[in-house]
Amino acid sequence: MSQNQLQKDPVKFGDVFQVSGELANKPVAPQDAAMMQAAETTVFGQTQKGGTAAAMQAAAATNERAGLVGHEDLTVTGDQGVTVTATEIIGARLVTETIAGQVVGQYVEATPVLQQGGGVGDLHQQGAITIGEALEATARTAGNKAVEQSDAAAIQAAEVRATGSNIQIPGGLAAQAQSAATLNTFTCDEDKVKLSEILTDATVKLPADKAVTREDAEGVLSAERRNTGNMTAHAAGVSASISAAANLNEKESVGKRV
Repeated sequence: MSQNQLQKDPVKFGDVFQVSGELANKPVAPQDAAMMQAAETTVFGQTQKGGTAAAMQAAAATNERAGLVGHEDLTVTGDQGVTVTATEIIGARLVTETIAGQVVGQYVEATPVLQQGGGVGDLHQQGAITIGEALEATARTAGNKAVEQSDAAAIQAAEVRATGSNIQIPGGLAAQAQSAATLNTFTCDEDKVKLSEILTDATVKLPADKAVTREDAEGVLSAERRNTGNMTAHAAGVSASISAAANLNEKESVGKRV
């Protein structure tokens, strides 16, 4: 008898994390893991080895192999889906990871104490994630995804907010994404243009950049949803990375005011 046949119950969030209530009985699904991966990548630049996203990916893979969940399944939904936030303190930052509002990981990470100075570099010294950096995170979390109209719309919204101009930049990120989305409708799967081809080095390709705000995240999410058939955004796509960056920036701002 195969392992798939032996496994009758899915791995639930309560099996992996110390959570309670309805969440504890929900199965870990692939798109739940993808959302946490997007959040971790936006904050850290990569998925944390042995971290929350890695644990969710392992559980989701087990459930999918057993045929208990589908690859596109998502069980954690709503405004409190998954978050990775960090609060800056002197020489360190407190990182908190949550699922459906419940804390599943919290630890202190040492950071260098940076001197205040003038110029564009202040954004990075203060720890704020920019729109360009969030787009680069998408290239890592969903880089193999073929560019669709919803992606192009989200990228255009992000570019407008980063540059402060509604005029599409010739050869810019939005123009490239729109061309790719159009081309992909007439191209076989293996030849389609992927998100990584558009968003890698996004910070270099943008003529201007800014720290992500909640308003930016809402605008990009709205643009992505309006251009999908079911009004839902990709769990690890453009708007997911922008939202994760906005969450972090808000938390850091609050931490610095306390």
